[in-house]
Amino acid sequence: MTEQSTSAVSINGVTKRFGDVVAVDNVNLEIADGEFFAMLGPSGCGKTTTLRMIAGLEFPTEGSLQIFGEEVGTLPPNKRPVNTVFQNYALFPHMNILDNVSFGLRMKGVDKKTASAQANEMIDLVRLGGMEKRRPNQLSGGQQQRVALARALVNKPKVLLLDEPLGALDLKLRQDMQTELKSLQRELGVSFVFVTHDQEEALTMSDRIAVMHDGQLLQVGNPEQLYSQPVNRFVADFIGQTNLIDATVADDEMIVLANGTKVRAPNPHPPGTKVAMSLRPESIMIGDREAVPSESQSTSLSGVISSVVYLGHSVVYTVNVDWMPLEVRVPAVAGVSRYEAGAEIAIWWDRLSDWIVPDEGYRG
Repeated sequence: MTEQSTSAVSINGVTKRFGDVVAVDNVNLEIADGEFFAMLGPSGCGKTTTLRMIAGLEFPTEGSLQIFGEEVGTLPPNKRPVNTVFQNYALFPHMNILDNVSFGLRMKGVDKKTASAQANEMIDLVRLGGMEKRRPNQLSGGQQQRVALARALVNKPKVLLLDEPLGALDLKLRQDMQTELKSLQRELGVSFVFVTHDQEEALTMSDRIAVMHDGQLLQVGNPEQLYSQPVNRFVADFIGQTNLIDATVADDEMIVLANGTKVRAPNPHPPGTKVAMSLRPESIMIGDREAVPSESQSTSLSGVISSVVYLGHSVVYTVNVDWMPLEVRVPAVAGVSRYEAGAEIAIWWDRLSDWIVPDEGYRG
């Protein structure tokens, strides 16, 4: 069996133009059966347009789009084995929950008794049993989202598409729904394709993530790969927080930072290449100069703290070294005193904590 026929979604050379605007530029992507897949990027990056092409709400200008091996690029939405959950849920306000969930089945000609039975099963699955007679305005935002999910899933789609479905919820409810969505996806085994601009949301729920920018697909990988091994400055800066330090390749095993500090960082770029070192704030240690380890495995710099921000679970220091500010994040431990702004300190990191990316001109 070929890879293409086993993929839930196969996108090959897909481009979408709106007049002179290229919204999606020659994207190639495979989404596996049973995978929770996120499409991540800032507004206008092309992720929603790509989702709409999978749904049949837009058609590719060029390229092939297949679902389980069947070409669907020119098929209308009702001819595709997918369903979509939108950010605004799009529930019928004049219908109760049972009728909302069973609506799609009734439109397909399923008799009322069978449609109601299947809808009730799905309502129970999303933990809304006993609320069948309520209308959407009698439910919370999280409950309305579950109704939208039940309505989409009752038709047994092979792929469920979710267009920023958590965007309208407050932080605590959004975090709760992240857990519920992932649990529901695992229970059903259906491929979920999830569009979001929230990096933490994508990292929390997804098996794999596609990062898009300016209509182009920059990198696809699991959350750990994207976080620790970004392919360029944009991905490094967009996924979580990082310090991007300009550097120049000295040789196969060494780079030189802007202040002349040499850092051992193996990379495939030839000598003289301009690169950037991505250094996550939580990878940096902070302390007095005497605390710096003597091992050659570490790189250290001296600096002055310019700001201190307490976040409850952690403390974020901005440390000015002699050519740029660096962000340092350390756990907030009870009883351990914090450094104050103006303190002269040292920072250091293990050489395995940094990651080199090509300097492609992006300055976020």
